[in-house]
Amino acid sequence: MDYLKAFIVGGIICVIGQILIDKTKLTPARILVGYVVAGVVLGALGLYQPLVDFAGAGASVPLSGFGNLLAKGTLQAVQKDGLLGALTGPLTAGAAGITAAVLFGLLVALIFKPKDKS
Repeated sequence: MDYLKAFIVGGIICVIGQILIDKTKLTPARILVGYVVAGVVLGALGLYQPLVDFAGAGASVPLSGFGNLLAKGTLQAVQKDGLLGALTGPLTAGAAGITAAVLFGLLVALIFKPKDKS
């Protein structure tokens, strides 16, 4: 049942993005930024965590989940370190995911050879 909930919630998030691409003049980059900002806002308001508790990876893997992670890290760091935590919190919270993305990108770049589009 957990897999079904994750699939449905993640699918709904993707469907919203596809509708925005098809029905608006927003570029994919702006839609992605919108997802991150929405995750930050919903996470800061405490509204995103119940969705993560319900759907698991279906809500935490998309970009809105990354925004929620940044908001959660910021709130925890501000409570611990004060105003300085607003600068260090998001970087500390997102460091593992960003590092993994960079390392996997490097590995793929070393293994595969790029091809021309033509």
